[in-house]
Amino acid sequence: MTQPLFREDAYLQDIEGVVTGHTPEGGVILDQTIFYPTGGGQPGDSGRLIWGDTGLAIATTVKGEGAEIVLVPAEPAPMPEVGTKVIQRLDWVRRHRHMRIHSALHLLSVVIPLPVTGGSIGAEKGRLDFAMDAPPADKQALEDALNALIERDLVVTDDWISDEALLADPSIVKTMSVMPPTGQGRVRLVRIGQGADQVDLQPCGGTHVARTSEIGRIRFGKIEKKGRMNRRVTIILD
Repeated sequence: MTQPLFREDAYLQDIEGVVTGHTPEGGVILDQTIFYPTGGGQPGDSGRLIWGDTGLAIATTVKGEGAEIVLVPAEPAPMPEVGTKVIQRLDWVRRHRHMRIHSALHLLSVVIPLPVTGGSIGAEKGRLDFAMDAPPADKQALEDALNALIERDLVVTDDWISDEALLADPSIVKTMSVMPPTGQGRVRLVRIGQGADQVDLQPCGGTHVARTSEIGRIRFGKIEKKGRMNRRVTIILD
């Protein structure tokens, strides 16, 4: 099992870890990690492992067996042995951009309150697919509304809900294509805003900024037709 430190604090950039195993494909498993594994439309983190005078570039991170998280080397290289204490160093610029895009996409689902059929997060841009039969009448108005939410400097927090409570209130699930994973007894919720200022609450396992103002200004890219009842909306870090 790998302890997901990114879930406790998305702003950790360097931390120690102990190698607990290797995968047949050449991945490294640690007892705890700040590297987020690919999932929920968010790419796996990249960075570096350092032990002694040796370093290993990490290209991406994926989910392994059970609760293991696997760090995938960028190229074949000497691996730290099991039991080795290593320093994990995150590619913070890339991760922070993922966090900004991810939080912006949650706000996009507020500005466009339609069921979400898919999504993807990148370091420069992201997109959501909506069950939308016709393109928006005023794209600029949507962009302005999104940036107005960002500028409100709303706090972003997380909470947990039981599997039973989630099933009893399916309205908080915005994604049509993928249901949040259940079976662990609880599901993580990401909340934007507090009390009367709350604007969004939905299940999510990804990393987010602490306040919406950290996102910065967003501009809309293309709005593309992806089927009779589907539109893809792309946003870009401006």
